[in-house]
Amino acid sequence: MTVSVSAFYQFVHIAEPQALRDALFLALRACDARGTILLAKEGINGTISAVPNAMATFLTDLRTDTRFSTLAVKTATTAEHPFKRLKVKVKREIIAFRHEGADPTVRAGTYVKPQDWNALISDPTVLVLDTRNAYEVKAGTFRRAIDPKTRSFGDLPAYIAANLDPTAHTKVAMFCTGGIRCEKASAYMLAQGFPEVFHLEGGILNYLDQVPRRDSLFDGTCFVFDERETVD
Repeated sequence: MTVSVSAFYQFVHIAEPQALRDALFLALRACDARGTILLAKEGINGTISAVPNAMATFLTDLRTDTRFSTLAVKTATTAEHPFKRLKVKVKREIIAFRHEGADPTVRAGTYVKPQDWNALISDPTVLVLDTRNAYEVKAGTFRRAIDPKTRSFGDLPAYIAANLDPTAHTKVAMFCTGGIRCEKASAYMLAQGFPEVFHLEGGILNYLDQVPRRDSLFDGTCFVFDERETVD
């Protein structure tokens, strides 16, 4: 059996996340999808698996909602479902951060395409920051990247306050697994006065998909939050 695994997120205002939750759950259950989708007033964040035809139909239907018409999706294939069951939940945030001033719908850092990422992080004037947690960084990271050694995403602001200075670190390039954490962190850093903040569009997963292995500056494997554990 071939299964599609799709990861996606979008920061967009959702006035009634509970109503959307109920509709998505019914649609996903009908196509025997598994995985998790989180909804909040700030947007949607999910990683789900289903047989390819069912996945394509679900994503097409989801994009008919004008709020998600430009939803970017990263899809991989595997031999079996990496998730055991389906969960669609309403949360306060689609990625837990718990700090004010981190609203990408108001202002976020500059997207950098995977094809342009190598040149940016090779610039010695650019500070390269891995926004993931220590156990993820251990599996693999980009060359020159700083490991903040956090245990959770919500610990990142404390690291920034203690170690980074907007007047000294005028160019910051950050990255994460799929793009959502670094997009939110970029909004926070801009609110803290850092003048130029960049983040890798689509995260490490998009980079590994778009950049040939011979040109890659990513060493190791990328930790993912399902039964695959890591991908390369």
